[in-house]
Amino acid sequence: MPTTAPTRGLFCLVLASVLVFAAAALSGCDAGDRDEVVLYSSVDTEYLREVADAFRERHGVELIVVGDTEATKTTGLMERVLAERTSPRADVWWSSEPFATIRLAEEGLLAPFEPTLGEDFAGEGWPAHLVGRNDAGEPIWYGSSLRSRVIVYSTTRVNEADVPTTLHALTDPRWRGRVGIARPQFGTTRGHVGALLESWGEEAFERWLTAMQANGVRVYQGNATVVRAIADGEIDLALTDTDDVFAGQRNGWPVEMAPEPDEAALSAAREAGFFGESMGAGLPMVFPNTGGLIVGGPNPEAARVLMDFLLSAEVEQLLAETASRNRPVRPSAHAVTPGSAPDGGLRPGAGFFERVADRIPEALRICERVLGL
Repeated sequence: MPTTAPTRGLFCLVLASVLVFAAAALSGCDAGDRDEVVLYSSVDTEYLREVADAFRERHGVELIVVGDTEATKTTGLMERVLAERTSPRADVWWSSEPFATIRLAEEGLLAPFEPTLGEDFAGEGWPAHLVGRNDAGEPIWYGSSLRSRVIVYSTTRVNEADVPTTLHALTDPRWRGRVGIARPQFGTTRGHVGALLESWGEEAFERWLTAMQANGVRVYQGNATVVRAIADGEIDLALTDTDDVFAGQRNGWPVEMAPEPDEAALSAAREAGFFGESMGAGLPMVFPNTGGLIVGGPNPEAARVLMDFLLSAEVEQLLAETASRNRPVRPSAHAVTPGSAPDGGLRPGAGFFERVADRIPEALRICERVLGL
Protein backbone atom coordinates (compact mmCIF):
# COMPACT_ATOMS: atom_id res chain seq x y z
CA MET A 1 0.00 0.00 0.00
CA PRO A 2 1.40 3.46 -0.90
CA THR A 3 2.40 5.64 2.07
CA THR A 4 0.04 8.62 2.52
CA ALA A 5 1.29 12.12 3.21
CA PRO A 6 0.06 12.10 6.85
CA THR A 7 1.73 8.72 7.42
CA ARG A 8 4.99 9.98 5.92
CA GLY A 9 4.80 13.02 8.16
CA LEU A 10 4.29 10.90 11.27
CA PHE A 11 7.18 8.63 10.26
CA CYS A 12 9.49 11.61 9.80
CA LEU A 13 8.48 13.02 13.16
CA VAL A 14 9.19 9.72 14.93
CA LEU A 15 12.51 9.32 13.12
CA ALA A 16 13.52 12.89 14.02
CA SER A 17 12.67 12.20 17.68
CA VAL A 18 14.78 9.02 17.69
CA LEU A 19 17.73 10.84 16.15
CA VAL A 20 17.45 13.70 18.62
CA PHE A 21 17.34 11.20 21.53
CA ALA A 22 20.37 9.29 20.18
CA ALA A 23 22.31 12.52 19.67
CA ALA A 24 21.49 13.64 23.21
CA ALA A 25 22.57 10.28 24.62
CA LEU A 26 25.83 10.29 22.68
CA SER A 27 26.60 13.89 23.58
CA GLY A 28 27.01 12.90 27.22
CA CYS A 29 29.49 10.06 26.62
CA ASP A 30 32.75 9.47 24.79
CA ALA A 31 33.81 6.61 22.52
CA GLY A 32 34.59 4.53 25.59
CA ASP A 33 30.95 4.42 26.61
CA ARG A 34 29.76 2.54 23.54
CA ASP A 35 27.99 -0.69 24.44
CA GLU A 36 30.51 -2.97 22.75
CA VAL A 37 34.05 -4.18 23.27
CA VAL A 38 36.39 -6.17 21.00
CA LEU A 39 38.41 -9.07 22.42
CA TYR A 40 41.28 -10.82 20.62
CA SER A 41 41.79 -14.19 22.30
CA SER A 42 43.56 -17.51 21.76
CA VAL A 43 41.71 -19.19 24.65
CA ASP A 44 39.98 -22.36 23.39
CA THR A 45 36.70 -21.52 21.71
CA GLU A 46 34.43 -23.66 23.89
CA TYR A 47 35.68 -22.03 27.11
CA LEU A 48 35.88 -18.58 25.57
CA ARG A 49 32.23 -18.84 24.60
CA GLU A 50 31.22 -19.51 28.21
CA VAL A 51 33.22 -16.53 29.45
CA ALA A 52 31.80 -14.28 26.72
CA ASP A 53 28.21 -15.29 27.51
CA ALA A 54 28.79 -14.64 31.23
CA PHE A 55 30.22 -11.18 30.49
CA ARG A 56 27.33 -10.19 28.24
CA GLU A 57 24.79 -11.34 30.81
CA ARG A 58 26.47 -9.58 33.72
CA HIS A 59 27.39 -6.27 32.05
CA GLY A 60 24.98 -5.90 29.15
CA VAL A 61 27.84 -5.03 26.80
CA GLU A 62 28.15 -6.61 23.38
CA LEU A 63 31.39 -8.60 23.25
CA ILE A 64 32.91 -9.09 19.80
CA VAL A 65 35.39 -11.98 19.90
CA VAL A 66 38.17 -12.64 17.38
CA GLY A 67 39.96 -15.98 17.83
CA ASP A 68 42.79 -17.96 16.27
CA THR A 69 43.43 -21.42 14.82
CA GLU A 70 44.88 -24.40 16.70
CA ALA A 71 47.93 -24.62 14.42
CA THR A 72 48.98 -20.97 14.77
CA LYS A 73 47.34 -20.30 18.12
CA THR A 74 48.38 -16.99 19.70
CA THR A 75 51.17 -16.33 17.19
CA GLY A 76 48.87 -15.43 14.28
CA LEU A 77 46.66 -13.28 16.49
CA MET A 78 49.70 -11.48 17.89
CA GLU A 79 50.83 -10.63 14.37
CA ARG A 80 47.40 -9.15 13.72
CA VAL A 81 47.70 -6.82 16.72
CA LEU A 82 51.18 -5.78 15.57
CA ALA A 83 49.87 -5.05 12.06
CA GLU A 84 47.03 -2.92 13.47
CA ARG A 85 49.20 -0.85 15.80
CA THR A 86 48.49 2.44 14.00
CA SER A 87 44.75 1.83 13.92
CA PRO A 88 43.81 -0.67 16.65
CA ARG A 89 40.65 -2.69 16.22
CA ALA A 90 40.93 -4.68 19.45
CA ASP A 91 40.27 -3.38 22.95
CA VAL A 92 41.49 -6.32 25.02
CA TRP A 93 44.08 -9.04 24.48
CA TRP A 94 43.55 -12.37 26.30
CA SER A 95 46.04 -15.13 25.51
CA SER A 96 46.27 -18.78 26.50
CA GLU A 97 49.98 -18.27 27.30
CA PRO A 98 52.27 -15.41 28.38
CA PHE A 99 54.86 -15.02 25.63
CA ALA A 100 52.90 -13.31 22.87
CA THR A 101 51.57 -10.99 25.59
CA ILE A 102 55.13 -10.15 26.57
CA ARG A 103 55.97 -9.40 22.93
CA LEU A 104 53.05 -6.97 22.71
CA ALA A 105 54.17 -5.37 25.97
CA GLU A 106 57.70 -4.92 24.63
CA GLU A 107 56.24 -3.28 21.52
CA GLY A 108 54.42 -0.74 23.71
CA LEU A 109 50.98 -2.00 22.72
CA LEU A 110 49.57 -2.70 26.20
CA ALA A 111 48.19 0.05 28.44
CA PRO A 112 48.54 0.38 32.23
CA PHE A 113 45.76 -1.28 34.20
CA GLU A 114 44.98 -2.05 37.86
CA PRO A 115 42.42 -4.82 38.51
CA THR A 116 39.95 -4.98 41.36
CA LEU A 117 41.69 -7.24 43.89
CA GLY A 118 39.15 -7.20 46.73
CA GLU A 119 40.27 -9.31 49.68
CA ASP A 120 41.87 -12.06 47.59
CA PHE A 121 45.50 -11.12 48.15
CA ALA A 122 45.38 -9.60 51.65
CA GLY A 123 47.38 -6.54 50.68
CA GLU A 124 50.12 -8.56 48.98
CA GLY A 125 48.92 -7.81 45.47
CA TRP A 126 48.85 -10.07 42.44
CA PRO A 127 51.68 -12.70 42.40
CA ALA A 128 54.80 -10.93 41.13
CA HIS A 129 55.64 -13.44 38.39
CA LEU A 130 52.11 -13.05 36.99
CA VAL A 131 52.36 -9.29 36.48
CA GLY A 132 54.17 -7.61 33.60
CA ARG A 133 55.26 -3.98 33.95
CA ASN A 134 56.34 -1.23 31.57
CA ASP A 135 59.52 0.82 31.91
CA ALA A 136 57.75 3.17 34.33
CA GLY A 137 56.91 0.24 36.62
CA GLU A 138 53.19 0.34 35.80
CA PRO A 139 51.38 -3.03 35.51
CA ILE A 140 50.31 -3.72 31.93
CA TRP A 141 49.51 -7.45 31.86
CA TYR A 142 48.31 -10.07 34.33
CA GLY A 143 48.31 -13.87 34.45
CA SER A 144 45.49 -16.03 35.82
CA SER A 145 43.77 -19.42 35.36
CA LEU A 146 46.79 -21.71 35.22
CA ARG A 147 47.39 -24.91 33.32
CA SER A 148 50.49 -27.09 33.11
CA ARG A 149 52.76 -28.84 30.64
CA VAL A 150 52.70 -32.59 31.25
CA ILE A 151 53.60 -35.93 29.72
CA VAL A 152 50.48 -37.69 28.45
CA TYR A 153 50.47 -41.44 27.81
CA SER A 154 48.28 -44.23 26.49
CA THR A 155 46.69 -46.18 29.33
CA THR A 156 46.20 -49.19 27.05
CA ARG A 157 49.76 -49.46 25.71
CA VAL A 158 51.94 -48.12 28.53
CA ASN A 159 52.01 -49.71 31.97
CA GLU A 160 51.56 -47.18 34.74
CA ALA A 161 54.77 -48.33 36.42
CA ASP A 162 56.74 -47.65 33.22
CA VAL A 163 55.44 -44.12 32.52
CA PRO A 164 58.30 -41.62 32.03
CA THR A 165 58.02 -38.68 34.42
CA THR A 166 60.87 -36.44 33.20
CA LEU A 167 61.85 -35.05 29.82
CA HIS A 168 65.12 -36.93 30.09
CA ALA A 169 63.25 -40.25 30.38
CA LEU A 170 61.49 -39.62 27.04
CA THR A 171 64.83 -40.19 25.30
CA ASP A 172 65.03 -43.82 26.49
CA PRO A 173 65.39 -46.11 23.44
CA ARG A 174 62.41 -48.18 24.62
CA TRP A 175 60.19 -45.29 23.41
CA ARG A 176 61.83 -44.95 20.00
CA GLY A 177 59.34 -43.55 17.47
CA ARG A 178 56.57 -43.50 20.06
CA VAL A 179 56.90 -39.94 21.45
CA GLY A 180 55.24 -36.82 20.02
CA ILE A 181 55.45 -33.06 20.55
CA ALA A 182 53.59 -30.10 19.08
CA ARG A 183 55.43 -27.74 16.76
CA PRO A 184 57.65 -25.53 18.92
CA GLN A 185 56.97 -22.46 16.78
CA PHE A 186 53.46 -22.11 18.23
CA GLY A 187 51.45 -22.24 21.45
CA THR A 188 52.78 -23.37 24.80
CA THR A 189 55.45 -25.60 23.25
CA ARG A 190 57.10 -22.40 22.07
CA GLY A 191 57.32 -21.10 25.61
CA HIS A 192 58.32 -24.48 26.99
CA VAL A 193 61.44 -24.77 24.82
CA GLY A 194 62.39 -21.22 25.80
CA ALA A 195 62.04 -22.17 29.48
CA LEU A 196 64.19 -25.25 29.00
CA LEU A 197 66.94 -23.20 27.37
CA GLU A 198 66.74 -20.64 30.19
CA SER A 199 66.84 -23.33 32.88
CA TRP A 200 69.28 -25.85 31.43
CA GLY A 201 71.58 -23.75 29.28
CA GLU A 202 72.35 -24.26 25.59
CA GLU A 203 74.49 -27.38 25.88
CA ALA A 204 72.02 -29.44 27.92
CA PHE A 205 69.02 -28.20 25.92
CA GLU A 206 70.60 -29.11 22.59
CA ARG A 207 71.74 -32.45 23.96
CA TRP A 208 68.17 -33.29 24.98
CA LEU A 209 66.75 -32.23 21.62
CA THR A 210 69.39 -34.28 19.80
CA ALA A 211 68.51 -37.31 21.89
CA MET A 212 64.80 -36.79 21.15
CA GLN A 213 65.53 -36.54 17.42
CA ALA A 214 67.67 -39.66 17.50
CA ASN A 215 64.85 -41.44 19.30
CA GLY A 216 62.43 -40.63 16.47
CA VAL A 217 60.30 -37.92 18.07
CA ARG A 218 57.25 -37.09 15.93
CA VAL A 219 56.15 -33.48 15.48
CA TYR A 220 52.45 -32.57 15.23
CA GLN A 221 50.55 -29.35 14.51
CA GLY A 222 49.24 -28.69 18.01
CA ASN A 223 48.85 -29.94 21.57
CA ALA A 224 45.37 -31.33 20.97
CA THR A 225 46.68 -33.17 17.91
CA VAL A 226 49.33 -35.06 19.87
CA VAL A 227 46.70 -36.31 22.30
CA ARG A 228 44.57 -37.45 19.38
CA ALA A 229 47.64 -39.22 17.92
CA ILE A 230 47.91 -41.25 21.12
CA ALA A 231 44.23 -42.15 20.94
CA ASP A 232 44.71 -43.21 17.29
CA GLY A 233 47.67 -45.43 18.17
CA GLU A 234 50.28 -43.43 16.26
CA ILE A 235 52.35 -42.75 19.39
CA ASP A 236 52.28 -43.77 23.05
CA LEU A 237 53.60 -40.64 24.79
CA ALA A 238 53.65 -36.91 24.18
CA LEU A 239 54.23 -33.49 25.68
CA THR A 240 51.05 -31.45 25.90
CA ASP A 241 48.93 -29.26 28.20
CA THR A 242 46.67 -30.45 31.00
CA ASP A 243 43.54 -29.06 29.35
CA ASP A 244 44.21 -31.16 26.24
CA VAL A 245 44.52 -34.29 28.38
CA PHE A 246 41.23 -33.49 30.12
CA ALA A 247 39.57 -32.91 26.74
CA GLY A 248 40.81 -36.28 25.49
CA GLN A 249 39.45 -38.02 28.58
CA ARG A 250 36.11 -36.30 28.06
CA ASN A 251 36.09 -37.77 24.55
CA GLY A 252 36.55 -41.22 26.06
CA TRP A 253 40.15 -41.61 24.86
CA PRO A 254 42.45 -43.87 26.92
CA VAL A 255 44.91 -41.15 27.95
CA GLU A 256 46.31 -40.00 31.27
CA MET A 257 48.97 -37.55 32.45
CA ALA A 258 52.15 -38.82 34.04
CA PRO A 259 52.64 -38.16 37.75
CA GLU A 260 55.17 -35.61 38.91
CA PRO A 261 58.70 -37.05 39.03
CA ASP A 262 59.90 -38.67 42.25
CA GLU A 263 63.37 -38.18 43.66
CA ALA A 264 64.79 -41.17 41.79
CA ALA A 265 63.63 -39.77 38.44
CA LEU A 266 64.97 -36.32 39.32
CA SER A 267 68.32 -37.80 40.36
CA ALA A 268 68.60 -39.61 37.02
CA ALA A 269 67.87 -36.34 35.20
CA ARG A 270 70.47 -34.47 37.25
CA GLU A 271 73.09 -37.13 36.58
CA ALA A 272 72.39 -36.67 32.87
CA GLY A 273 73.06 -32.93 33.25
CA PHE A 274 69.48 -31.65 33.39
CA PHE A 275 69.59 -29.56 36.54
CA GLY A 276 66.36 -27.69 35.86
CA GLU A 277 64.01 -30.65 36.12
CA SER A 278 62.98 -29.81 39.68
CA MET A 279 62.89 -26.05 39.07
CA GLY A 280 59.62 -25.88 37.15
CA ALA A 281 61.17 -25.71 33.69
CA GLY A 282 61.02 -29.48 33.33
CA LEU A 283 57.67 -31.00 34.29
CA PRO A 284 55.24 -29.76 35.13
CA MET A 285 55.72 -26.22 33.92
CA VAL A 286 52.85 -23.88 34.67
CA PHE A 287 51.43 -21.44 32.12
CA PRO A 288 48.85 -18.74 32.89
CA ASN A 289 46.29 -17.16 30.65
CA THR A 290 47.44 -13.56 30.26
CA GLY A 291 45.67 -10.37 29.30
CA GLY A 292 45.95 -6.65 28.94
CA LEU A 293 44.40 -3.53 27.41
CA ILE A 294 45.34 -2.60 23.84
CA VAL A 295 46.76 0.92 23.59
CA GLY A 296 44.39 3.10 21.55
CA GLY A 297 41.58 0.55 21.44
CA PRO A 298 38.24 1.98 20.27
CA ASN A 299 36.30 1.28 23.48
CA PRO A 300 38.61 2.04 26.43
CA GLU A 301 36.01 2.19 29.22
CA ALA A 302 34.30 -1.03 28.22
CA ALA A 303 37.75 -2.56 27.81
CA ARG A 304 38.58 -1.90 31.46
CA VAL A 305 35.33 -3.51 32.54
CA LEU A 306 36.10 -6.58 30.43
CA MET A 307 39.71 -6.85 31.65
CA ASP A 308 38.56 -6.68 35.27
CA PHE A 309 36.01 -9.40 34.53
CA LEU A 310 38.60 -11.70 32.92
CA LEU A 311 40.74 -11.48 36.08
CA SER A 312 37.81 -11.96 38.44
CA ALA A 313 37.21 -14.89 40.78
CA GLU A 314 34.04 -15.54 38.79
CA VAL A 315 35.95 -16.27 35.58
CA GLU A 316 38.68 -18.23 37.34
CA GLN A 317 36.04 -20.37 39.01
CA LEU A 318 34.20 -20.79 35.72
CA LEU A 319 37.38 -22.04 33.99
CA ALA A 320 38.17 -24.33 36.93
CA GLU A 321 34.76 -25.94 36.51
CA THR A 322 35.06 -26.47 32.76
CA ALA A 323 36.73 -29.47 31.17
CA SER A 324 39.89 -27.35 31.03
CA ARG A 325 40.15 -27.37 34.86
CA ASN A 326 42.46 -24.37 35.02
CA ARG A 327 43.91 -23.72 38.47
CA PRO A 328 42.80 -20.34 39.89
CA VAL A 329 45.23 -17.70 41.09
CA ARG A 330 42.62 -15.91 43.22
CA PRO A 331 42.14 -17.59 46.62
CA SER A 332 38.40 -16.89 46.50
CA ALA A 333 37.96 -19.07 43.40
CA HIS A 334 37.46 -22.23 45.42
CA ALA A 335 35.81 -24.54 42.91
CA VAL A 336 38.94 -26.32 41.72
CA THR A 337 37.95 -29.75 40.53
CA PRO A 338 40.03 -32.80 41.53
CA GLY A 339 42.84 -33.46 39.10
CA SER A 340 43.12 -29.85 37.97
CA ALA A 341 46.32 -28.40 36.59
CA PRO A 342 49.21 -29.21 38.99
CA ASP A 343 51.33 -26.28 40.06
CA GLY A 344 54.62 -28.16 40.05
CA GLY A 345 55.83 -26.25 43.08
CA LEU A 346 56.78 -23.40 40.73
CA ARG A 347 57.28 -20.17 42.67
CA PRO A 348 59.40 -17.97 40.40
CA GLY A 349 60.08 -14.33 41.12
CA ALA A 350 59.14 -11.26 39.13
CA GLY A 351 60.33 -11.25 35.53
CA PHE A 352 60.45 -15.05 35.15
CA PHE A 353 58.33 -15.20 32.02
CA GLU A 354 60.10 -12.19 30.52
CA ARG A 355 63.44 -13.99 30.91
CA VAL A 356 61.99 -17.05 29.22
CA ALA A 357 60.57 -14.90 26.42
CA ASP A 358 64.04 -13.54 25.72
CA ARG A 359 65.30 -17.09 25.13
CA ILE A 360 62.53 -18.20 22.78
CA PRO A 361 64.11 -16.99 19.49
CA GLU A 362 67.35 -18.82 20.27
CA ALA A 363 65.45 -21.91 21.42
CA LEU A 364 63.49 -21.97 18.15
CA ARG A 365 66.67 -21.70 16.09
CA ILE A 366 68.09 -24.70 17.94
CA CYS A 367 64.83 -26.64 17.48
CA GLU A 368 64.72 -25.88 13.76
CA ARG A 369 68.34 -26.92 13.30
CA VAL A 370 68.24 -30.09 15.41
CA LEU A 371 64.74 -31.29 14.53
CA GLY A 372 64.89 -30.19 10.88
CA LEU A 373 61.74 -28.06 11.11
